[in-house]
Amino acid sequence: MTPEVCTICKMDVIAPVRCRAVELRHAPAARGRRDQSDSLEKGQTMANWFQGLRKLKGAAARAHAAGSVAKIRVKGGAKALRMIILPARGLRAPHDSVAPAAARNFLSSLALGVSTQHASGGASAKMKVIDAVHEDGAKLVEMTPDAVMELRAIQPGLRVIPEAFYRPAVQVCFAESVPAAAGKGTRSVTLAVRSAADGAPVKDVMVVGFTDFAAREGAQGVTSAGGTVTLKIPSRVKKFERVYAYPEIAYWGALAKNVQVAASIDVKLTPIDLSYVDCLRHFYGRGAPNAGSSVKVGVIDSGIALNHPDLTVAGGECTIPGENPGDFGPLGGPHGSHVAGIIAGHGVAPSGVRGVAPAASLYSLRVFGAGEGASNYSIIKAIDRAVALGCDLVNMSLGGGPRDAALESAIGDAYLAGTVCIVAAGNDYRSPVSVPAAYQLSVAVSACGRKGTFPAGTTESGDVAPPYGRDKNDFIAAFSNVGAEIDVTGPGVGVISSVPGGYGVMSGTSMACPAVTGLAARLLSLPANAAILSGARDESRSNEIVQMLLQSCKKLGFGRIYEGLGLPRG
Repeated sequence: MTPEVCTICKMDVIAPVRCRAVELRHAPAARGRRDQSDSLEKGQTMANWFQGLRKLKGAAARAHAAGSVAKIRVKGGAKALRMIILPARGLRAPHDSVAPAAARNFLSSLALGVSTQHASGGASAKMKVIDAVHEDGAKLVEMTPDAVMELRAIQPGLRVIPEAFYRPAVQVCFAESVPAAAGKGTRSVTLAVRSAADGAPVKDVMVVGFTDFAAREGAQGVTSAGGTVTLKIPSRVKKFERVYAYPEIAYWGALAKNVQVAASIDVKLTPIDLSYVDCLRHFYGRGAPNAGSSVKVGVIDSGIALNHPDLTVAGGECTIPGENPGDFGPLGGPHGSHVAGIIAGHGVAPSGVRGVAPAASLYSLRVFGAGEGASNYSIIKAIDRAVALGCDLVNMSLGGGPRDAALESAIGDAYLAGTVCIVAAGNDYRSPVSVPAAYQLSVAVSACGRKGTFPAGTTESGDVAPPYGRDKNDFIAAFSNVGAEIDVTGPGVGVISSVPGGYGVMSGTSMACPAVTGLAARLLSLPANAAILSGARDESRSNEIVQMLLQSCKKLGFGRIYEGLGLPRG
């Protein structure tokens, strides 16, 4: 597959995707018009996205991480599993004369819809083909467990892998509900969230009150149009150990500790100043206008805001089976737009945000739906499409699923094609590096921060933790995963960036990852690296890109398992 240019909006798309210019408002975005009120452009609200993220981090996410698969009831009561069928290596069956043709011919024979495959010995495997990465490559299917075993008897050289799910690597603290002590009942506590600047109420703020932070016990809710939310807690509770407030837009979050329970509690939010030097701008500054020129970056995420004044999207695709491939705007939430602004926002303070590589070309590969995890199938298809679009770098601010041969194969195929995947390490509080960052051919990114780059009383104050660097103001974020697989660290605590309809602050290895991706794009666009950028798209090119990035690093003094080779510079 090769990229084509839509005649309406001039964006790159993969044939045979038809650009939905009217529905997606591509044409206004391509002309640079500003329309931040469009309901489709905004996608789901931040509050709804937080609720969806909470579900992903809850029981469903734990089940996926344990290796569970999607199950579909089929005729006769059997449960069909959603599985990915792959050749023995990579995403596509090889076409060289050495490789056997059986697997390639078999995969090519699997058209969309119900298919029954027979073997000469009488075995048969029935499946429903849902989607395909390539005609002769990876297929998403529904099969019963018996059919999976029967397929092995027919094609033992194929890999059959369960569909698994991943979540955005953004840092948000959620509480579990607290049952009332026997016979004691509950009480209602109202929290009023207001602007610290003018006292105006702030709606759609996710408020989380922890009665026991270590156990993640407490309650949460979203503020009304009047800026209030009522939480129910056991009557025996006298104080909240911590109260977090996560606003939708325009404000920093807030964190208060040891808050005495009262009938009403006030929470004040600090408005965002786009001229503020956050941790991203402290470490990397605001990119020069030409930084990242001629470099293509794929953002595999929740979609990018197509009409945001600080973002220009060159093209993309939605790779979620059953959704329109042309819907690669922010329908999966604000996360992808925030990531994109860190990489290549081209606004100017105090009215906009500037990313690390403002001149880089952004490609939106949407793998998250509304309130949903991203399946390994959607992600491998997105990686494949990023390669087809000519992306030099792929940003993956996601993780948390089980070890996955499909995803590892896709990252490996991209590497062999000269495309490097840069991946967030995860936000599980010093846990091992998550998949897919843990894979050998990924560039794994932890998150660092710096004291003084976020206002007092914000949520980021809860992310400060040892180890500290040689400069004692520098730290590895409390939430960051760590381990031997970490390649580099990046600024990821309290980053101001673009979201649909305006600007917001987020923290996470999700933010550190695009900071490093933007820095890689900045380096790759330098005249000294022109030969790498223009070189043949093969494994040697990927090696040179990774060498370029890693050799730019400066160690901050955290230690190898926390920062790898250090903070990339350039």
